[in-house]
Amino acid sequence: MKKWINAVAPIRICDIGGWTDTWFAIRGGVFNVSIYPYVEVQINVVDEENLKEKININVENYGDKYTFSPVRKVKGNLGEIHNYRPTNSEFGKHPLIEAALDEIDFPKDKGLNINIYSDAPPGASTGTSAAVSVALIGALSELSRGRLTAHEVAMLAHRIETDKLHLQCGVQDQLASAYGGINYIQIMDFPNSIVSPVNIPDNIWWEFEQRLCLVYLGKPHKSSEIHKLVIESLGKNASRDNRLEALRELSRDAKVALMNGDFKEFGKIMDRNTEVQRNLHPALVCEKTEEIIEIAKEFGAVGSKVNGAGGDGGSLTLLFGDDRCQKRKFLDTISKNNIKHLPIYLSRKGLRVW
Repeated sequence: MKKWINAVAPIRICDIGGWTDTWFAIRGGVFNVSIYPYVEVQINVVDEENLKEKININVENYGDKYTFSPVRKVKGNLGEIHNYRPTNSEFGKHPLIEAALDEIDFPKDKGLNINIYSDAPPGASTGTSAAVSVALIGALSELSRGRLTAHEVAMLAHRIETDKLHLQCGVQDQLASAYGGINYIQIMDFPNSIVSPVNIPDNIWWEFEQRLCLVYLGKPHKSSEIHKLVIESLGKNASRDNRLEALRELSRDAKVALMNGDFKEFGKIMDRNTEVQRNLHPALVCEKTEEIIEIAKEFGAVGSKVNGAGGDGGSLTLLFGDDRCQKRKFLDTISKNNIKHLPIYLSRKGLRVW
């Protein structure tokens, strides 16, 4: 068995059609873009006698180092020994990480030192938590009987978040992280999905990458709480709501516009998607986001998309025009207002494990 296992998984931005990848939408389509910076997971496998506890976890971004025992043994009524799976409330500092560790079986004669790191800030509405789960499950599957496929990793990561932790969560984040690249994701009957890569020539890829800009609003958001507001707004017949149908159409339009290299049209689609988000619930596009959008327009931005669920925090994807100088002037302007620019590169690959 290898002593060191490494895994990286990209995050995602510009999720046109987001909200249609949910249980209440039932069916949908999402266009999204996988990007660097990656989430990184590193596992050091050691003989158990060299480890005081079964698993040592280091969540580097938070400065949290602690031990975790993934499965507890309990006696049944007839004296049999069973594995006891904890509920959400019984997990500790980082439930998503601990739930993944609880789910994957690994050799009982080994101990694990696990380090998790990301350059992307938590709660940035870029699918960072999903990328953590995908990278961790991908790395842990190296210790089980067989490595999981990218799709299997994504679906397991989604089940852990929804079934085990009882959080509101769509499927697009896990799929984007597992597959990488630029994708059109069709949700046939939630959560069953088909991932279709959006293949574009290098010149469009390079130009798209240079025009994109990711801005962090300075504080995290809670995606699951925002989902609850939207669910309440949509009511009982959510899947038939005209707003969700508009988002489904925009995801298809985005795919076509980018394949044609029509950046002006793509920017308009981003703007229309953000407008639908405003209509879903006022809390999805906060005042600070509106201010940044207006500033970006002054410097030639042709489109803006509130990432993920939106809300009071998170991040914003901007698409700029032909003049790269204008984009740099925008970045200089927002830096004086303590708004953080997150440098990005498009990620051609998804989950990687070695």
